[in-house]
Amino acid sequence: MIRKILLILLFCLSFVAPSHALWVWTPESGKFTNPKNVIKDTPKDQLAFAIEFYNSKDYKKATGEFQKLLKTYPRAREAADAQYYVALIKEDQEQFVAASKSYQIVIDKYPFSDRAAEVVKRQYNIGNTLLEGKSKRSKFATVVVGGDYDVVEVFRAVIKNAPYGEFAAPAQYKIGLYLLQKELYQEARDEFEKTRNDYPDSEWAKAAKFQIALSDSKRSPAPQYNQKVTATALKEFQDFVKKFPDADLSVEAKEHINSLREKEAENTFVIAQFYQKQKQLDSAKVYYTTIVEKYSETTWARKALQALSHLEDK
Repeated sequence: MIRKILLILLFCLSFVAPSHALWVWTPESGKFTNPKNVIKDTPKDQLAFAIEFYNSKDYKKATGEFQKLLKTYPRAREAADAQYYVALIKEDQEQFVAASKSYQIVIDKYPFSDRAAEVVKRQYNIGNTLLEGKSKRSKFATVVVGGDYDVVEVFRAVIKNAPYGEFAAPAQYKIGLYLLQKELYQEARDEFEKTRNDYPDSEWAKAAKFQIALSDSKRSPAPQYNQKVTATALKEFQDFVKKFPDADLSVEAKEHINSLREKEAENTFVIAQFYQKQKQLDSAKVYYTTIVEKYSETTWARKALQALSHLEDK
């Protein structure tokens, strides 16, 4: 009888258990099972089991155990926590873009989870990490940033997940900052304008007003071209200084005002020289005089005076 049982066992093993897998006989189930596929009897126990691996930084095993929970108990309350830890592991491993997407699954599949607020905060922090890394142009940034617009997508997720939360306004503002770094000045301006319109009572609205002026300043063309955008940027900086005279950014705004006025004066000087070369001296004098009277503090005022003096001598 014993010999017969052993033969049956050997026969079962030859078909069920491949040479590379470990199979264990369990009397309770009356069959062979692979420990790799064993899961705890309750989602609570499985979550605790997986967290033990996470706490010991065995991320590979931890991820496997969390995935088991998600597959076996997809509707359990603990499923949201398991997905959160899957994302947390990616963040710990500095896979920031992948982590943000994994966090998003918590919001999308488990919107009533207690983890929702923490997820939004973590996504916002990931956005900051990507933004700072991108601006530093480091090797580290190349690894974590991924595609060019991952920063924007992460901050957009923050706004979508909590449009009236504490991180929505700064996330919207920082989308503009990122686009400004990319030298997409019109696009950046639009995002700053959205910050000001959607969150008018936040501290970020004030900063956005400055950045709108800066974006226009960056778009301002060379002196020999039409200076309509320059005039717009100049007015925006002047309005900012007038409205927020004590703001730290007002010092920088005044510097930009001086720079833009220099550009306007130079543009007027270019026009005056054009008329002078065309022998239209009266028109040239009008533009030189405008520089002296309207832009007296600029370096071009002295040049305009010299040009006027030269014309008078003629």
